[in-house]
Amino acid sequence: MSSRLDEAMRFHQTALNTRAYRQQVIASNIANADTPNYKARDVDFREALTGALAGKSGSLALSTTSARHLAAAGASPLEANLKFRNDQQGAVDGNTVNMDVERSAFAENAIQYQASVTFINGLITGMQRAIQGQ
Repeated sequence: MSSRLDEAMRFHQTALNTRAYRQQVIASNIANADTPNYKARDVDFREALTGALAGKSGSLALSTTSARHLAAAGASPLEANLKFRNDQQGAVDGNTVNMDVERSAFAENAIQYQASVTFINGLITGMQRAIQGQ
């Protein structure tokens, strides 16, 4: 029983972490809207969540040729799913950030994050009621 609860909570925790990471990427795009040659990036949520749940680190694994090499540290498995966004309208300075697209993606991701938090709260409240016999 507890393993099923742990698994369900792990799924939701991973989904929230993935949403939070995507929010950071979109915020970075917005912050760099005036940076010359900055290329807008985004995370494919479905692909990132699937990879994170499977424990895959994507293309971040480094090959070592010696036992004395240090392991890579600090890289998030979600970074493997970071992709450049398609350029819809190029700018003279080479920047590919489209503020309308970024604002829309930011708002959509925030709403989905809040919906996930609300769902988790409902799940926990339901478990508390079941334990208390209500």
